[in-house]
Amino acid sequence: MSAASLVIVGAGPRGTGFLERLAAALPELYGDRPLDLHLVDPHPPGPGRIWRTDQSPLLWMNSRSEDVTVFTDDTVRLEGPVRPGPTLAEWAGTDGGRFATRTEQGAYLRWAYERVRAELPATVALHEHRTTALRVEGPREGRQRVWLADRAAPLPADLVVLTLGHLDAEPDAEQRALSGFAARHGLVHVPPGPTADLDLSALPAGGPVLVRGLGLAFVDLMVLLTEGRGGRYEGPEDAPVYVPSGEEPVLHAGSRRGVPYHSKLGYALDGERPPLPRFFGPGQVDALLGRGGPLDFRRDVWPHVSRELGWAHYHRLFAAHPERTTGTWDDFAAAWTAAVPGDQDRAAALAAHVAAAVPDPADRFDPEALDHPLDGLRVPDAEALQAELRAYVTADLERRHDPAHSADAAVFAAVLSVYGQLVRLGDRVDTDRWWHGFFSYLASGPPGPRLRRLRALSEAGVVRFLGPRVTVEADERHGVFRASSPAVPGVATTARALVEARLPAPTVTRTASPLLRGLYEDGARATAGGLLAVDPADGRIVQRDGRPHPHRIALGPHTTARAGGAFVRPRTGGLPFAQNDAAARAALAFLREGSGSCRQAAPLAG
Repeated sequence: MSAASLVIVGAGPRGTGFLERLAAALPELYGDRPLDLHLVDPHPPGPGRIWRTDQSPLLWMNSRSEDVTVFTDDTVRLEGPVRPGPTLAEWAGTDGGRFATRTEQGAYLRWAYERVRAELPATVALHEHRTTALRVEGPREGRQRVWLADRAAPLPADLVVLTLGHLDAEPDAEQRALSGFAARHGLVHVPPGPTADLDLSALPAGGPVLVRGLGLAFVDLMVLLTEGRGGRYEGPEDAPVYVPSGEEPVLHAGSRRGVPYHSKLGYALDGERPPLPRFFGPGQVDALLGRGGPLDFRRDVWPHVSRELGWAHYHRLFAAHPERTTGTWDDFAAAWTAAVPGDQDRAAALAAHVAAAVPDPADRFDPEALDHPLDGLRVPDAEALQAELRAYVTADLERRHDPAHSADAAVFAAVLSVYGQLVRLGDRVDTDRWWHGFFSYLASGPPGPRLRRLRALSEAGVVRFLGPRVTVEADERHGVFRASSPAVPGVATTARALVEARLPAPTVTRTASPLLRGLYEDGARATAGGLLAVDPADGRIVQRDGRPHPHRIALGPHTTARAGGAFVRPRTGGLPFAQNDAAARAALAFLREGSGSCRQAAPLAG
């Protein structure tokens, strides 16, 4: 009788979280049976690639250190035991309101991994493989083989768990065309990818660089090309002044919206919290699942989601800021409940009720206006646009740090609730890139100090805003990239360098991972958007025949069980932790059931 073999591919925070739940469930579900546990990742266990400790210390986390934990608490829906642990702030002994560096988070994740490793019983043999998994093979009803880049023989696996995190992707047709254009004309084209991994050395000091994207990847790019090249900030934190080093390029940045992501909130949601879920809960999800065929996110799901976000917004407004409302909450709630998605007459009646009950338009929840903040903007020249965008950033900072607008924080709570329900839909719906982009823009923006520094860079002329609905063209005649926005009619900006400031979309159809691509080619189902279909109950990979593969599990952003991250705020339900728990318990139950049969031991050397 040989030990069962479990191979985990991906040792970053998601892999560490799965391992933590596995260790927690072992005594109950697996007892003292022997287990060979293989952890495969070319990057350090714990931090993995994204949070590795050898990246620039100038890069920050996007969350306060008190809002980061990799440990469960009693708000997480678990079958397994709760094993609490310190937040990043508690572990580091630092101010909880501080935004820690990525390298500090990497150290915290490494410590968490080592703590879990130390908790494994002696019956578990843990093998770390600092290499890349290339493919998984094996029959549906038999043992799998995991081929590694540095081994001649595969690892035998009774179960394979993929916790891969963010992955590179093969360029799409547009990116291939832009790269080819750059090669023909001696230009620089930097395709989508994690900013910390990009080679930025070819971007010239003092020269113009077009940047497409104003999200979190852009913030990292901004940091590395300014402070990372010797620039510094002087003056008070709330109104810094940038002092250039002379080594910076001039960043001409734009996007679909034309504005940076909203600032991180500068306060906590206190007092009465919105009762959630209300309009997008188990009942609504059950009804959606009861329909035949695939679902369309914008048509079938978004109407419920938008009602949920609006419900949270107005509940908080009436509860915490009643002086800015008229009438009673009960009357408003009745009107909100009576509205039916798709019924235009009731929608018009609700809009009239909202206008009467909430006199100030700035207090109303308008997702379309939020998603298109500069629609209709026209300015006479580029300088006028810079002034408009600096005013926008200033107003955003003021609002996001003023508890008088705490309805914004209630919407954030509703977004977390929505994510908890979306995962139940599995591959029945593509939670399209628009939704994840809207969530990030609305609720997962950069720390306030980053936006204050962006404003200072704009004032110093190091960052130039391009405006909304930016288009980038390859000008073959002049051998340059050309960008323009309808906000500044007749004005175009040219440059010999273009940076795509965003992560590539998670997709198994264009992934650069031979492992994921091989699974897809071997019969794994993918959504129209390219996400790997998994069973929402336990993460098992769903094949194109509709059956979950008994020997293969996947968790993370490339799957239909996307949960918004691998670590969470304490006491917010910890959806990824619940997913890890369900997958770990399913894995151990499966391995326990197979432990009664003898296995032919396979050598580890090779």
